[in-house]
Parts: sequence; C-alpha cells; structure tokens
Amino acid sequence: MRARLIASFLGAAALSAGFLLTAAPPASADDCPDVEVVFARGTGEPPGVGTVGEAFVDSLTSLVGGKSVGVYPVDYPATLNVLHAAQGANNAIAHMNDMAANCPNTRMVLGGFSQGAYVMDLVTGAPMPSLGFNGPPAPAIAKNVAAVAVFGNPSYRILGGPLSNLSPLYGAKAIDLCNQNDPICSSGSDRSAHSLYVQSGMISQAASFVAPLV
Repeated sequence: MRARLIASFLGAAALSAGFLLTAAPPASADDCPDVEVVFARGTGEPPGVGTVGEAFVDSLTSLVGGKSVGVYPVDYPATLNVLHAAQGANNAIAHMNDMAANCPNTRMVLGGFSQGAYVMDLVTGAPMPSLGFNGPPAPAIAKNVAAVAVFGNPSYRILGGPLSNLSPLYGAKAIDLCNQNDPICSSGSDRSAHSLYVQSGMISQAASFVAPLV
C-alpha cells in the first residue's frame, strides 16, 4: 500500500516538474575532495544530479570557504517504478562505502529531491518500503557523513514527519524541506510547487544548514 502511494505521489511529481529538467555531468571523487555531495535526482530527470542538485551544489560550494567539493550523482533509473529507489539506495551506499574506505577524511553530504529524497530515506534508515534494498550502511559510516539535505520528500506524507525525525543515526544532521502546498510532501494540492524548490529559497536554506557541518 505504501509503495503504491509513493508511486502515485512521484508520478504526479514527474508530471509537474517535467519541463524544468537539465542534465548535470558526473564529477569524479578520485582526488578525495574535502566535501563529497552524494545526490539523487528526482523522477524523470536525466542522469546527473538534476536541477535541484545542481543548485544545491553551487550554493554549498559558495559557502564552504574554498574547500573542494566533489559530486556523485546516484546511479538509478529515477522512473515511475518506485522500486528503483531501492536500486538508488544500494548504489549510494556502495559509493559511501568506497569513499569511507579510500577518502576517510572527506566529509560526505547526502541529498535528494522527490524520489531522490526517498532514496536517502532508505539510506539513512527511515522506515520506508524497501523491496530490493540491501539494507542501510554500517553504523560506522555515519561518522563520515556531515549532513543530509532532502527536498520534496514523500516521507513527510507517508510516515507523518520529516527525515530529521525518522532517522536514528542521521536525523540530527538532516534538513528536510517541503515547499508550501507541495502535494508530494504536504497536504497541499499545488503541483507546480514541487517544481519550484530552486526559486523558493530553500536551496540556500539547506546549503546554509550544511556548510557549518562540513
């Protein structure tokens, strides 16, 4: 039941956001940046971090005082099939494990928009439907994660609260932002609100929350 409900929310999100999508080129983390943003795009966006992810990375980079910022676009289909979120979570965790092993001093920032926020719900241990999910990362990985920032998160409606209240290990360093009347994360009915996170000022709000933590 929850999975069908999420699929319905994310389908609406794809319809409302479909004309505002741009691609973002993947970035390499091989040089062990000071900060690594692991971001999952929303439903229907082309491979990359998506429009919200691009804006978040740009805003965060401007606030971290010259620290190097790497970007990892979570590799998953981001289609209307909500089961693909588990694939995204598995991919994100594999990258987190690799970063923790090979770049232990890099501070990771997890992020996601819409279905990508659902991906990060799974990664951070929120009790969302998880068929095909291999399980959350080892608790020790949490120390390598400085912050979590998600936008338009369906867990607001499915579980009745933001990620900051739902994740035992990551909640205290998470910011979960919902645009007013966005039906994906609130009881509102303005589908266009789901496409306006860049314009809403919430990108800057999230970056300002994350920057002191990295």
